Amino acid sequence: MEFLSRYIENQLLQMVDDRPVVAILGPRQVGKTTLVKNIVSKLPKQSIYLDLELPSDLFKLSNAELFLKDFDDKTIIIDEVQRMPELFPLIRALVDLNRIPSRFVLLGSASPELLSKSGETLAGRVAYVELHPLNLLEGSQSVSQKQHWLRGGFPDMLLASSDSKSFKRTGDFISSYIEREFALLGLSTSPNQLRKLLFMIAGVQGQLLNMSSFAKSMDLSVTSISKILDYFENAYLIRRLQPWFNNNKKRLVKSPKIFIRDSGLLHYFLGINDFRSLQNSVHIGYSWESYVIQNIISILPYECQPYFYRTSDGSEMDLILVKGNQPILCIEVKYSLSPKLTKGNNIAHQDLGSVPLYIVVPEGETYRIEENKMVISLVEIMKIVSQL
Repeated sequence: MEFLSRYIENQLLQMVDDRPVVAILGPRQVGKTTLVKNIVSKLPKQSIYLDLELPSDLFKLSNAELFLKDFDDKTIIIDEVQRMPELFPLIRALVDLNRIPSRFVLLGSASPELLSKSGETLAGRVAYVELHPLNLLEGSQSVSQKQHWLRGGFPDMLLASSDSKSFKRTGDFISSYIEREFALLGLSTSPNQLRKLLFMIAGVQGQLLNMSSFAKSMDLSVTSISKILDYFENAYLIRRLQPWFNNNKKRLVKSPKIFIRDSGLLHYFLGINDFRSLQNSVHIGYSWESYVIQNIISILPYECQPYFYRTSDGSEMDLILVKGNQPILCIEVKYSLSPKLTKGNNIAHQDLGSVPLYIVVPEGETYRIEENKMVISLVEIMKIVSQL
């Protein structure tokens, strides 16, 4: 499989050169191992690579303290670190004894919040980097936007030789997560329940989260649904996009929107296995919106945060980017080549300070429709966001 250059590579190298511990987090099969193996030659020190899914590497850590001390002059790369949480207090102690950059690079398939449940934290010693599925700018030149949108950004699915093979690989990936990974991460809910909830999330993609509705449909408590969603989010499968609150006196929606992050995973749950099926789907608008949002968030600078905006009277904006507690850019997503802003969009734009507003459409040239309001393609808005 060809190696595709990743957006965070330079950022990652800078962090390794500056911090004693760097953790690269993201879902399984997103390309963490491939990324690290392709930048090993650029690291400031020689490295030792350990994969905790290999019995031979686990054996090397049977006396972990002795092994890690023997190689304290090298960068130690530990893959699937969440499988051995007892390493965290040892890494913390070793870093405190010799606090120099480039000591450890950790790769994990769980968020910092989930890793911290292991009972030990590396707070103050570690820099976290999230590796998203391949975004549209990272894809191969041979991959079109339509193919990327349909298949999503997981390299194995994106670069499959056909849509049908991609769809099959996506199903295998989901089964592995549901039947194996969540149990290893500490979630005891049955695989059938997990699969059912993911199908339900796909059915309400991009809409306001209603946990009571999920709970009723699955005959579970709201508390149980909340716990499962936490695990889904901490495993980077879903996103709960939070609403933006400001100081105006309007009644604002307080529930987050819920998304399956990767468009390929979404389309699997919706039974969409080729682009014609996507075009004919009643879900195409929400699919396009979530695809745009995921791509933009994947290149969002660290100091910018994503939200949506909606009031009880119908004023709304699909995505706003906030920096220093102030909106700096509004994005409205339209699956149309002749998009029109609604009255609610225009009111929301005024509420948010009339910052630049971009209307993202599937294709076409960038053009202005009003002062501070422009129609733009996904590729072009990603270029703008990456330089914020």
